[in-house]
Amino acid sequence: MACMINRYPCEDSPWLGAMTLHPVPESVARARRWFRKFITPYNPACSVDDCTLMISELVTNAILYGQSDEDWVVHVEWYREGTSLRVEVHNPGFPAGVRLRRASANDAHSRGLFLVDSIAESWHSGPSRFGGTVVSFVVADAWPS
Repeated sequence: MACMINRYPCEDSPWLGAMTLHPVPESVARARRWFRKFITPYNPACSVDDCTLMISELVTNAILYGQSDEDWVVHVEWYREGTSLRVEVHNPGFPAGVRLRRASANDAHSRGLFLVDSIAESWHSGPSRFGGTVVSFVVADAWPS
């Protein structure tokens, strides 16, 4: 199975959806497609294109930097917090390794968190409840108040 999606949150829950992805390059495109598909019914006022770009960058980083001696997966979850959208990307990597880097003009990589930092209202990294690392971002005014 390439991934698993949970898409039926409780009515009173801020949880909107989740997906579990294998750490393979094809999962980045799946994450974009599935987020777009499952966020659309909630009719967000924010740019879904911006959100899918940030998810793409964070899933790519999770796949590149996730580490485990056993089989592992990347968890992506999204929540409504008042009028904001929060997206979390979890992997088994070490939390202290997440940092914003400024790429030089010649670098082909190292722009993911810079993009998230530029687009999102805020972002955070730390220990994941699944073990490893979570990197999350918040998009303000994703829904009318």
